[in-house]
Amino acid sequence: MSCTLSPSTDNPYGVRLVLQELEIARSTFYAARARRKEPGVPGKRGPRTLWSDAELLEKIRHVLAVSPFVGEGHRKAWAQLRAAGIRTSKPRVLRLMREANLLAPTRATRVLGPRSHDGTIITERPDQMWGTDMTTVQTRLEGQAAVFVAVDHCTTEGVGIHAAKDANRFEALEPIRQGVREHFGAYDAGVAVGLAVRHDNGSQYTSNVFQDELGFLGIESSPAFVRAPEGNGCAERFIRTVKEQLLWLKLFDTVEELRLALRAWLKLYNERWLVERHGHRTPAQVRRDLLAQQAAA
Repeated sequence: MSCTLSPSTDNPYGVRLVLQELEIARSTFYAARARRKEPGVPGKRGPRTLWSDAELLEKIRHVLAVSPFVGEGHRKAWAQLRAAGIRTSKPRVLRLMREANLLAPTRATRVLGPRSHDGTIITERPDQMWGTDMTTVQTRLEGQAAVFVAVDHCTTEGVGIHAAKDANRFEALEPIRQGVREHFGAYDAGVAVGLAVRHDNGSQYTSNVFQDELGFLGIESSPAFVRAPEGNGCAERFIRTVKEQLLWLKLFDTVEELRLALRAWLKLYNERWLVERHGHRTPAQVRRDLLAQQAAA
């Protein structure tokens, strides 16, 4: 259009006049024209990164290899890289891990209808609410065993874990007993006043033995809604982690071997597992930080 002749002056309009009327910067026009003259593959926009994709992928493989856990996603890989002084972005780590098939397979998301529970169960301080639940695992020599857990809703810290041959109400109390002794310093009447325990409506948890023991310790019983497992979601998610990181990876001969492995794994989890909603801090670190804040206040 800039070469078109004006009918009044018989001269070309010119680039400057045309761009002024179209409200386009001349630099934009000349840059576009230069790109048309020199076609090629555009380079990566933005500042040049310190690590190439190949180098960064090797570092990602390293942090995944040295981690004591399996199946960790791009967020935890990114957090481990930052802890090692390697600065990059989460989308780039996700892209490289996806291209290298380093991402763990995920289950398809189910679309659920209206639920009874639509609130939050995360607490603001430790030892305000614990969640407890159970699952089962098969042993080589003694058959099926029950695994009971208890987890803090604030810190996601495992406060107790136990394995037993029988999934009865007495065994279901053991994780709670472990947590009370460790975090309240004693096991006596009213020692855990202010704590609530979230549980489902299984026969172990609704039994008189379990409820009476909670009452003796001063613990409030907090049952989840029927057919609403998300109400006990902290314990449910913790059990999934136990399965993915231990129970589905190793076979155990006896229940006692399983129990000892669970106790050892719980210490590793509390000190090494990174929690994204806590800024990729470990559960034990979150507890220490929150208790220090409370003491300072």
